[in-house]
Amino acid sequence: MPLIISLKTAALATLITFFAGIFLAYFVVKLKRGKNFVDALIMLPMVLPPTVVGFFLLLVFGKRSPVGQFFLQFDITFVFTWKAAVMAAVVVSLPLMYRTTRGAFEQLDPNIIFAAQTLGVSEWKIFWRILLPNARHGILAGVILSFTRALGEFGATIMFAGNVPFVTQTLSTAIYAAVQANDYDLAFKWATLLATLSLVFIFALNSFVQKKI
Repeated sequence: MPLIISLKTAALATLITFFAGIFLAYFVVKLKRGKNFVDALIMLPMVLPPTVVGFFLLLVFGKRSPVGQFFLQFDITFVFTWKAAVMAAVVVSLPLMYRTTRGAFEQLDPNIIFAAQTLGVSEWKIFWRILLPNARHGILAGVILSFTRALGEFGATIMFAGNVPFVTQTLSTAIYAAVQANDYDLAFKWATLLATLSLVFIFALNSFVQKKI
């Protein structure tokens, strides 16, 4: 069922972007040189058309690519599999998690960090006991935005994972298939469901932000 596939894909993608986004945000904040270049590279999937993102994923992980050939030795393929749907969702939603978390890190008063360093607190403890607790609001906002983005992903998914029923057919690709088949009633059903889910998560985000204020 497209709903179950969408929820599973978005949930796993969000779990991956949660850790990857926090790591990348911390890494970029600590960079001394090349920060703008690394930031632009991470944010690139957000400004590129999703179909272009899917095409690049196809080039990198396709069976004819060096990466694809390597994984074929272990009988692992990506194209037109559920793994591809998750990977596409991760790539397009990661910039949201990264940018939101980085903003939360940079808003923290640097004097707190300096004071902890002066007292001899290790960077690891500063990260776990100062950065993360104080950036939790931004991190949670990033999680919600990433999940919502992954839930509605279409372009990269259709290019890289396809629209295989019961395998990679998410709500977005199911809507596309229904429209192509002139089944507008089914398309309206899936579209309404997707819009409702997205609205619920956006409402949750807005409520959280208001409570923070």
